[in-house]
Amino acid sequence: MESREELFLQYKFAKQMLETEINILIEEFVFVHGYNPVEHIKSRIKSEASIIKKLEKKGYNYSLNNIISHIHDGVGIRVVVSFLSDVYDIVAVIRKSKNLIIVGQEDYIKHPKDTGYISYHLNVLVPVYLENRIDYVEAEIQIRTIAMDFWASLDHKIRYKFPNEIPADVKEKMYENSLIIKQLDNQMMHLNDIVNRYDKN
Repeated sequence: MESREELFLQYKFAKQMLETEINILIEEFVFVHGYNPVEHIKSRIKSEASIIKKLEKKGYNYSLNNIISHIHDGVGIRVVVSFLSDVYDIVAVIRKSKNLIIVGQEDYIKHPKDTGYISYHLNVLVPVYLENRIDYVEAEIQIRTIAMDFWASLDHKIRYKFPNEIPADVKEKMYENSLIIKQLDNQMMHLNDIVNRYDKN
C-alpha cells in the first residue's frame, strides 16, 4: 500500500465485493428456506474525517500504517433483520462463506456494551482481485434487528449532541431503553414462533 488514494480505492472494491457476497448468501438462504429475514442492507466507506477522529480517540496519529493497523471498519455493511433469531441465522450463513475470512466477532446481544448498545459484529477479510495480486481488506459486518437499529440510530444522534461527556442521566435513560428494546425483540420472536406454529397447522 503506497498511498491514501490506493487505500480508499481498495475500500471501494472491498465494499462492492462484500455487497455482492452478502446478497448472494441471502438469496441462497431465501431459496433454501423460502423466507427472507432481511429488512434492508446498508453499506458505507468510513470518511477520512471519521477515520482521523477514531485514530485520535485511540491515541494514534493519522498515517497510512495506523489506518491499516487500527481501523477495522473502514468498510462496513449493516444487515437489518426482522427477528432476533434471524440475526443468528444470518451469522451462520456468513460463516459458511468461502470468500470471506472471519477474523473477529462480538456478540453484543448476549453481552451488550455498557452503553446499552446491542448488535452482532463480524470482522472479515474481503478478497480484492487486482491486476497482479489479491489483497485482503478488513471490513465490519453488523447484524441487528429493526428494534436494535432504531435504538442505535437514536443513540448516535443523541451522542452527537454531546461532543464531550454524555450526562449521566441521559446515559442511564438510553441504557434503560436498550433493555426495553431487548425485551421487545424477545417478545416479537416468541410471537413469530406462535404464528409459525399456526402456519404449520
